[in-house]
Amino acid sequence: MSENTVHLDLGSGPTGLDVYQSTVGQPGFDIRKLRATTGYVTFDPGFGNTASAHSSITYIDGAAGVLLHRGYRIEDLAQQCSFLEISYLLLYGSLPTAAELATWTDQIGSQTLLNEEMRSFFDAFPRRSHPMAVLASATNAISTFYDVYRRPMRADEIDAGARTLIAKLPTVASWAYKKSIGEPYVYPDAKLGYVENFLHMMFATPVEETTIDPVVVKALNVLLILHADHEMNCSTSTVRGVGSSRANMFTSVAAGMGALWGPLHGGANQAVIEMLQAIHDDPDATIESTIARAKDKNDEFRLMGFGHRVYSNYDPRARVLASFAEDVLARMGQDDPLLEIARELEAAALSDDYFVDHKLFPNVDYYSGIIFRALGFPLRMFTVLFAIGRLPGWIAHWMEMNLDPETRIMRPRQLYIGEPERPFPALDDR
Repeated sequence: MSENTVHLDLGSGPTGLDVYQSTVGQPGFDIRKLRATTGYVTFDPGFGNTASAHSSITYIDGAAGVLLHRGYRIEDLAQQCSFLEISYLLLYGSLPTAAELATWTDQIGSQTLLNEEMRSFFDAFPRRSHPMAVLASATNAISTFYDVYRRPMRADEIDAGARTLIAKLPTVASWAYKKSIGEPYVYPDAKLGYVENFLHMMFATPVEETTIDPVVVKALNVLLILHADHEMNCSTSTVRGVGSSRANMFTSVAAGMGALWGPLHGGANQAVIEMLQAIHDDPDATIESTIARAKDKNDEFRLMGFGHRVYSNYDPRARVLASFAEDVLARMGQDDPLLEIARELEAAALSDDYFVDHKLFPNVDYYSGIIFRALGFPLRMFTVLFAIGRLPGWIAHWMEMNLDPETRIMRPRQLYIGEPERPFPALDDR
């Protein structure tokens, strides 16, 4: 037997399955011919044991609590890089040189302005519209102004589309927010950096001068980096799934935004704040009673922000944010009672055998919502901020998928458990 082959015996003789090795992490065996040669398919709800593609973008070791982007630890990237550096790294595979970063930054900064006709697009939405709904719709709409982006085929077209989307999404996000609060749209300022410009468009008003605190800029830069990519998660797999039909980058990313919006994915940071607020507002709630409710299988209450589909150890992004949250609030002179509840809940959970045995450690959502709140962002913008951060990861995966000759249109199989074929009854016989 070859060491590069595994053999599956279903009673009619062994079937050889080629083994694919990875740089680090688990290997996998190729089951693409399994159905044709054996008549069997695999059953894997949620695809938790199925590798859908080769990828060189992000590696996660959930047991060790390690997250690498192109081989670099997330802790190093978050502390030493700008968000645009990480965007370049994810898209092109290497950290930019000083000259490359300057060119990249200038290219992004020069494309932040939306076509003026987009104003009518925002005006058409009800004021109560959720910013995520506007964000996803606008992402699709932007491509209608650029014919070449509807189906980019050449490398220069793909690169231009990526720059356009990264440049314009903060403008779209800030305009969606301004629409929701009835304030005039603020145009981008090319003199400002990427994160500072977004904050300016979010919080500036025509009636007063607005100064953006460097502490806020640094904090948001770190938060965006920590959300930049996370391997084959739900929204990234959605981007890849839609893109596998050769849908363009903008449409594929808009689909990913829809997946991100769910409370089990990008909406989880909002759910954490809502949970902490409910505990704070309930005079009968205690840390002990909250922990007890979380362990009660008959109680619908869930302790949001704990546990992760991938990590059986402490989420390294949460470890960065845990200390960062305290520093940000201290520098901004804020005393958030929800942060104190969060700290007490974390300490209680990490000393409880149930949480330790089930490896339910805080994840990135646990502290990101608290920091977003401290920076002045309203609750409904939390998932939007996640989307801005995740954008370069989505684009990188879309680009990688389109360059991979093994890419096939995504089409999972099923185990059918419905009725077998039966005779059709006439209307009078039903």
